[in-house]
Amino acid sequence: MTSVIAVGCLVLLSMYMVDRQWRTMAQMRTTLDGQAQDLRELRRTLQSFGNSVVMAPVTPSDNADELQTTAGSAFSRALLASQQPDFAEGDWLVRAFPAGLKTITPLISSDLYAFTVQSYVLESLLKRDPDTLEWTGLLAESWHTSDDGLTIDFKLRDDVAFADGKPVTAHDVAFSFRFVMDEAIAAPRHRGSLEKIATVKALDDRRVQFVFAEPYFESLGLAGQMDILAQHFYEPWLDKAEEYNQSKGILFGSGPYQLEDPTSWTPDGGRVELSRNQRYWGDVQPAFEKLIWNVIENDSARLAAFRNGTIDSYSSTPREYQKLLDDKQLQDTANNLEYMSPTAGYSFIGWNSEREGKPTVFADSRVRRAMTLLSNRQRIVDDVMLGYAEIAVSPFNPRSVQHDPQIKAWPADTEAAKALLTEAGFNDSDGDGVLENSEGTMLEFELVYYQDSDVTRSIVLLLKDLYARAGVSLLPKPAEWSVMIDLLNTRNFDAITLGWGSGVETDVYQMFHSSQIEDGGDNFINYRNAGVDALIDKARATVDEQDRMPLWWQVEALLHEDQPYTFLMRKQSIEFVDKRIRNIDVNRLGLNITQVPVENYVPANQQKYQP
Repeated sequence: MTSVIAVGCLVLLSMYMVDRQWRTMAQMRTTLDGQAQDLRELRRTLQSFGNSVVMAPVTPSDNADELQTTAGSAFSRALLASQQPDFAEGDWLVRAFPAGLKTITPLISSDLYAFTVQSYVLESLLKRDPDTLEWTGLLAESWHTSDDGLTIDFKLRDDVAFADGKPVTAHDVAFSFRFVMDEAIAAPRHRGSLEKIATVKALDDRRVQFVFAEPYFESLGLAGQMDILAQHFYEPWLDKAEEYNQSKGILFGSGPYQLEDPTSWTPDGGRVELSRNQRYWGDVQPAFEKLIWNVIENDSARLAAFRNGTIDSYSSTPREYQKLLDDKQLQDTANNLEYMSPTAGYSFIGWNSEREGKPTVFADSRVRRAMTLLSNRQRIVDDVMLGYAEIAVSPFNPRSVQHDPQIKAWPADTEAAKALLTEAGFNDSDGDGVLENSEGTMLEFELVYYQDSDVTRSIVLLLKDLYARAGVSLLPKPAEWSVMIDLLNTRNFDAITLGWGSGVETDVYQMFHSSQIEDGGDNFINYRNAGVDALIDKARATVDEQDRMPLWWQVEALLHEDQPYTFLMRKQSIEFVDKRIRNIDVNRLGLNITQVPVENYVPANQQKYQP
């Protein structure tokens, strides 16, 4: 009996000790959070006191000949938000991804969802001002470009640091380039984009020099937007490159948010969670304590999650939009926004010209052009998108000077399409309504599409019907996102429908230059055109915009004739955002809820998530 009592006492004592340790740890966390809050409040007070200084350009370097271009504040919009009367820190911003992430490890990942997560953790030297679209400094304080455009010197701010408190130096910048260019790292897309850079050299702790092998029209953007990796964190992975290449969640940087454990995220949990970087160096701290993305692949399930408040934003499909506008409960709790972003990307069907080392039927440009003529894109815009989209003419935004206004979208023309297919050797020789070649092989192909997109499914079914009327057989092939990524990497498909994002000026090198076919490049449709290659090379090497635009127009004309993609449409964004999220704005880069530095917040009396 005595031994039982003794054991019971030990258990109680153990429980007491664990409880006391838990309370002590909680008190330490509260103290640390309070100190971080005090530092942020002090910083905000100083910023408010010196607002005119923060908004003004940074003072140039003492050596004016060396560094002549200076950066304005990248945090000016976020600073204005933090000065609103109802501004408060805290709460979580919860959103959804419509597809599961395979990996969020930098350079290894290849999709927009991983990039979205990384944008809150990794930072670059420069960023675009969302109002003017001009470059402004982030990690960089100032920069200077040589007269010949081949050398760019950056000077880093003296207060930038990684999430562990270690300073960001020019040596980290130089290392980031070396890491990308190391052949052991599975980053062919990134190496292809950086190949114009010859060297990146740290001149001292704060000054770094980029030297280009040849002139490049976007040299400042290329150097300025390279993600800066912490040398002390990422360098050891060079000795374990294969492990890095197979990893799911190795992510660490200097940004406003961080993974709690920067080496162990996995997709198994169906979500990504970032916590605020309490050591963040930025002029303005982000308001949200956490950023969370839940993977909700089904459109209807995402809408249900938004209705019940599980997620804070929802991208509506056109077909359901009018119903949602008439939903009084939703209108009471959410704001809706309609906009066409100036940098809106485009959706497309990619026609694979080579499969398993052999030319496919789509190696013939006449067949590809015929497929575009059969793809009644106006019906897609009208019947599927209900007018909330426009036909995509080419990879170049129709509102930019990069687009030749003389080039118009191919019209829907079944008879012209049949004539092209006849030229290419396809006829309905047996009168069964199906086109065959001289060997009797039907014109039939699989179209891979993302299985959980209702809009894409509707488009594919419409196209199946349109093609069948001309004797072409489309076999829909729905697939999970991870499967689609694998098919792209192996080039093992007939045709695939996807979308590309866009920018202020679009460099199409990675998508359409033949050098990007090999080693996992983004020319996954095996498109080859020597004329396009030569013009892309020349345009990229032409720094003067007036001389460069005619070259892009020639590239556009060849792509328009060749139709390596059938450029489907540019979608108008239709967004709903929970009303408790404040300072929502559409700027020249799109909706600011997706942008960094973070400008949004929730007033204290409307916050629903507690630490």
